[in-house]
Amino acid sequence: MEHVTEGSWESLPTQLHPQVLGALRQLGFPHMTPVQSATIPLFMKNKDVAAEAVTGSGKTLAFVIPILEILLRREEKLKKNQVGAIIITPTRELAIQVDEVLAHFTKSFPQFSQILWIGGRNPAEDVSRFKEQGGNIIVATPGRLEDMFRRKVEGLDLASCVKSLEVLVLDEADRLLDMGFEASINTILEFLPKQRRTGLFSATQTQEVESLVRAGLRNPVRISVKEKGVAASSTQKTPSRLENYYMICKADEKFNQLVHFLRNHKQEKHLIFFSVQVCVAVTVLAFYSCLSPHGLKMASVMPAFPSALKTEKGEKAEGVGRAFFTSEEQKAFSETPPSQLTQALSLGAKALGHSKWPVTLSLLSPLGSTCACVEYYGKALEALVKSVKIMCIHGKMKHKRNKIFMEFRKLQSGILVCTDVMARGIDIPEVNWVLQYDPPSSASAFVHRCGRTARIGHGGSALVFLLPMEESYVTFLEINQKCPLQEMKLQKNTGDLLPKLKSMALADRAVFEKGMKAFVSYVQAYAKHECNLIFRLKDKIREKQRQKLLERQRKEKRENGGRKNIIKNKAWSKQKAKKEKKKRMNEKRKREEGSDIEDEDMEELLNDMRLLKKFKKGKITEEEFEKGLFSCGKGTVTTDLGIPDLEEDC
Repeated sequence: MEHVTEGSWESLPTQLHPQVLGALRQLGFPHMTPVQSATIPLFMKNKDVAAEAVTGSGKTLAFVIPILEILLRREEKLKKNQVGAIIITPTRELAIQVDEVLAHFTKSFPQFSQILWIGGRNPAEDVSRFKEQGGNIIVATPGRLEDMFRRKVEGLDLASCVKSLEVLVLDEADRLLDMGFEASINTILEFLPKQRRTGLFSATQTQEVESLVRAGLRNPVRISVKEKGVAASSTQKTPSRLENYYMICKADEKFNQLVHFLRNHKQEKHLIFFSVQVCVAVTVLAFYSCLSPHGLKMASVMPAFPSALKTEKGEKAEGVGRAFFTSEEQKAFSETPPSQLTQALSLGAKALGHSKWPVTLSLLSPLGSTCACVEYYGKALEALVKSVKIMCIHGKMKHKRNKIFMEFRKLQSGILVCTDVMARGIDIPEVNWVLQYDPPSSASAFVHRCGRTARIGHGGSALVFLLPMEESYVTFLEINQKCPLQEMKLQKNTGDLLPKLKSMALADRAVFEKGMKAFVSYVQAYAKHECNLIFRLKDKIREKQRQKLLERQRKEKRENGGRKNIIKNKAWSKQKAKKEKKKRMNEKRKREEGSDIEDEDMEELLNDMRLLKKFKKGKITEEEFEKGLFSCGKGTVTTDLGIPDLEEDC
């Protein structure tokens, strides 16, 4: 371990309590990190602080130690039900972690009681525990803490208990606001006394955090701690010991590359992050597997006829693909351009190895998002990566989340498949690799994901998988986050695992359900991505259609003997050279984008969508709609879903 230190604890201007120093020695922290040496003296001198430091830099001790020292120096000792400090975190996993760190210190001070208030527990039990044991230091998530302030009926008057408050800490402050806790934070602040010390800690400072600083802090001292060796003009937010990689691979190779990588690193500890964009492969797989055995050509799941799934013979396929939606979900989906849906379907079909995609979807429910993806890929990895402990965690888990989190922390090696619920502040020992199956919706989230490894002097590595058309995201991260990445070459001899995924979908109806819930989130993730100049679908399709139209117009003019459009004042040779240059640029762009969509597939899908539009507007009858739809697809040959047996090679 490489120690990044700023002197010993004894070198602080104000001496720490001997038992605090003893606890630090037991934890194995003989020296301070830069953020600790900068923050602790200011906090102990009655200053409000807003601290920004890279992930894994020791921010937790930077506020735990001042809290203890301030409460120890208090003239009037705290009574059992008097609250001296509150620590608010965005997730229950981070709250548990902070509570554990705090417990290492408070066991030496029996006069202090601490209590943990998080979701997934019975609120009535939390109230009774507070009444019996007290809670001088509260570690809580915003929702549960706000709920406790309102529980006066059960005999808890928390508003009176916090009148003695000395310190308020908002850990991962930007994430608190990103997750929609702004209203809860404002409600909590109204109950707290104005004369207090407040600390905001985060790896990134956003405009929302700046607003909170102005509203909740009094003349704060701003602290920004950079990595050693980083230039003063740089604002790099990732640890210098972190090795950041990216891999460029096509959609149909992404999952194969992931599994091959995990098989070659079985003895290491991995976090695998999924975002909403990955869900298209699950959806296309589920719909293809569920619909194709029934000979379905058209899956039209709409409010007008939610069960209108019909075979080539016009018979209703009862019980297949039926879905129900709220009005808000229908509106959100209907605002997504059809061209985006068709391209998403084509990308997913290609990822599954199908050159033709015989199914068009008009409306799906945007429920589930990443949670369905995590569960799906967790099961897939369990089947494909043997002799490795694989666990899943996401935000919709209730009681299981805490147990899974604690169990994974104790593992020496294993894989945790998760959502961004694990991206902030979580300290899992000895994580070797952070794998991002696809980039998150914001650049700051990318930084926090990577920060789950290479913490407090340790080394670590991170890898993100990108499509060929997304390679410019690497440059974006270097400019926007000062986060340099180096390319990792494609692994060889990965094998084709997609047939196994298909067989899983055929055997389990739950895969279909999860895919249906996840599909819309994939499309909308591109539409609403922070870096939508890179992660986009609409513009690419329109440009392709425009180029085809221009080419057709040129061909018609040549065939009809029409006059060529000669540009004045330019020699013919220059015009020819310009056309050739433009042609070369177009070919280069297509190669760089690595487009997996064939013109015939796209045209067929768009024709289906045009027919559907006419039907919805009442321009054609249902009979004409079905006739036109099936006549358009007569040339489409449905791929045989015979699943070959593959050997287990792990």
